[in-house]
Amino acid sequence: MCGRLNIIDDPFSQFVSRQLGIAFYAAPNLDIRPSEGLQCIVASPEQELFQCPLGWGLRTSWSSKLIINAQAETVSIKPTFQQAFALHRVVVPCFGWYEWSQGTSSTENKTKYLFYAADKSPLYMAAIGYPESTRVITLTTAPTQEYLRYHHRMPALLAAESVSDWLNCNALEAEALLKSGLIRNAWTCRPA
Repeated sequence: MCGRLNIIDDPFSQFVSRQLGIAFYAAPNLDIRPSEGLQCIVASPEQELFQCPLGWGLRTSWSSKLIINAQAETVSIKPTFQQAFALHRVVVPCFGWYEWSQGTSSTENKTKYLFYAADKSPLYMAAIGYPESTRVITLTTAPTQEYLRYHHRMPALLAAESVSDWLNCNALEAEALLKSGLIRNAWTCRPA
C-alpha cells in the first residue's frame, strides 16, 4: 500500500505553510519512493510545529524488507512501533499517493492511479518517527468500500485541523484519533 508519494510544485508548500502556520518547503518530486527523504512535520517539547527531513522506511533485525507502513489498528501495541507511537508521532504532507490496480485478467497490465484531494489541497498522512535513525513509517488503515477496489489498505489521513493534536496529544488520545478522527473520503483518483 502506498509505496510511492507525490509532491507537486507550489502552491503545495505555500498551502501547507498557511494551513499549519509554519514555514514549510518540499521540493517537487512526482515519484517519491521508499528509502528516499520526506519532508515531515514534527512537534517540539513546547508543542511548536516544525519541518524535519526523515528517510522513508525502517530496517529491522527481524525483516529483510524495508518497513514503510504500520497498521493504525495495532501500531500502539506492536513492539517495533510502540515507543515511536507514544513519543514520536509525525505527519507527512503530500499531494497524493499511487496505487496499482490489476486488470480483470492475469494478462492485463496493471494500471497506476494517483490519489489526491478532490480540491487539490495537501493531504496529511499520520506517521511515526525514529529520531535516532532519522526514519519515518507511515500509517495505514482499513479501506473504504470505494478504495477496496484498488487496495486492501489505505493511508491514515488527518485533517489539517488535527495535525497539531496528532503531534501533541498523549498516546491514548492518538489512538482515539486513529479510530474516529481520520479523513476517509477526502480523495479522488485518476490514472497516472
